[in-house]
Amino acid sequence: MILGLPAILVEGSGVINWFYTHEAVWSSLIIILSSGLLAFCLNFSIFYVIHSTTAVTFNVAGNLKVAFAVLISWMIFRNPISVMNAVGCAITLVGCTFYGYVRHLLSQQPPPPGTPRTPKTPRNRMELLPLVNDKLDDKV
Repeated sequence: MILGLPAILVEGSGVINWFYTHEAVWSSLIIILSSGLLAFCLNFSIFYVIHSTTAVTFNVAGNLKVAFAVLISWMIFRNPISVMNAVGCAITLVGCTFYGYVRHLLSQQPPPPGTPRTPKTPRNRMELLPLVNDKLDDKV
């Protein structure tokens, strides 16, 4: 909504025509506000996942998601996959599996003295709250 006036000035009649496609302006505003709320929830969930794990784990999960999307689209819709796409998906799956295996092995070992703690699963309700300042010292 903050960029509504600049959008009208830059886009011109396109924004105004979009408002006139709905019978009431309130439905347009509800669409805009709900879109903003969903974007906020998405960003907050990304922040919480990175706070609970690590940024590397978040990126590995994103790459795994893309590889599975390619494989599932091939299985369901029979979309053609080139040899390079298949090799890329195989490398991604092997790399994600290896990353998970190494993370598991590292989590089983006691950390050497003096090393910062890695993120862990919350044990109570207070640890579920994503606080910004409390994790600066204990995160790598």
